[in-house]
Amino acid sequence: MSVFDGPIVDRFGRVHRDLRISLTDRCNLRCTYCMPAEGVPWLAKQNILTTDEIERVGRVLARLGIVEARLTGGEPLLRPDIVDVVRRLARIEGPEGPLRVSLTTNGIRLDRFMDELVDAGLERVNISLDTVNPQRFAELTRRDRFEDVLLGIRAAQLSGLRPLKLNAVAMRGVNDDEFCDLLRFAMEHEAELRFIEQMPLDAGHVWSRVAMVQGEEIIAKLSEEFVLTPFGERGSSPAEIFSVNGGLSTVGVIASVTAPFCGACDRVRLTADGQLRNCLFARTESDLLGLLRGGASDEEIAVMVGTCIAGKLPGHGIDDEGFLQPDRPMSAIGG
Repeated sequence: MSVFDGPIVDRFGRVHRDLRISLTDRCNLRCTYCMPAEGVPWLAKQNILTTDEIERVGRVLARLGIVEARLTGGEPLLRPDIVDVVRRLARIEGPEGPLRVSLTTNGIRLDRFMDELVDAGLERVNISLDTVNPQRFAELTRRDRFEDVLLGIRAAQLSGLRPLKLNAVAMRGVNDDEFCDLLRFAMEHEAELRFIEQMPLDAGHVWSRVAMVQGEEIIAKLSEEFVLTPFGERGSSPAEIFSVNGGLSTVGVIASVTAPFCGACDRVRLTADGQLRNCLFARTESDLLGLLRGGASDEEIAVMVGTCIAGKLPGHGIDDEGFLQPDRPMSAIGG
């Protein structure tokens, strides 16, 4: 029996179909909830996966049933060969057809690459935007790049790629007074807004559940100005989706802390330095980089993937008394 017979299934019956690939840990913003003003120690350049290595992992995992590769960072558009990465991955054929390639970005530089990315095979883009107030954006990100993000959002809107999603981390005392403004902005730009509960993935490890804006609170604030109606089945999607005012626009709430979707999670993550993670909050990693550079066969890589997924826990355990935040911040893990 071949290791490539059948999909990647963990011991809880979850079929894994979604691969998150971090292309770099570097970022051109310094968001207060993500990293300190001076940044964090960057990964050594020689330890970053090459494009050939990324393509090879994509081919192996496509044979194992992965159907989507989402490129993340850090900020993935800082990778000089981002267009080539998209092109190579989009050409990979799996049992269900070509690998679907999507991108999560802060939007800076997106206007420069949008047309090339579409031509290369990019199918979908998510853009992070936590505020529509330029001054607040500068304070939150420690960079005056709001207009650059707007250019990126506009380029994505004109590209025709749909759904176009905007991701906003909900933060008490920071942007909890503009949830409705964010939704109006998204609707004006033909985008679907997704609010995300703030998770314990900051570099400073100062996250507090008590201070966190919970999903129910987000829905309550939006309901003061909009009529929200539950929309469709959630499935493996992390977001609970609502239609807005009975129209075609939708808004979602990703309540990863208070209403986790672990029971339907279909994701596996690859860090920029080639470490395989079976959960965003995993405390252990599998060294795929070592295999790739040690002459391993595709079968050996597939076995490591299967072993990593087999060790996946039933949930992230944030509510467990002994929960420990991962050593790596989100910027080093990949979104």
